Amino acid sequence: MDTENQIPTMPRIGDLAPDFEAMTTTGKMKFSEYIKDSWTILFSHPADFTPVCTTEMSGFALDQKFFDEHQTKLVGLSIDSIHAHIAWVNNEKRIPASFSSFRSSQIST
Repeated sequence: MDTENQIPTMPRIGDLAPDFEAMTTTGKMKFSEYIKDSWTILFSHPADFTPVCTTEMSGFALDQKFFDEHQTKLVGLSIDSIHAHIAWVNNEKRIPASFSSFRSSQIST
């Protein structure tokens, strides 16, 4: 099989996610190391400072205890820069939950 000319496809639910390194709101992360020995929810959000993203992230944050009890880590991906993520997280600190455990990432290439 000629793997050199294959077109990569998007991972689907249940597929193994590709490994990557990213600068996150809590520092540099290597995906495979971060998720070691845990379940992981990898999700994307369209852009920082939008109502949909804020609703999704605050919903996850409010359920942080549930995810911790089930050894589940959350990784949020976005097209925005790390600087936009940090500004957004700081803006949303009024929500009574910890956003510091979220890793909104810009994937390094």
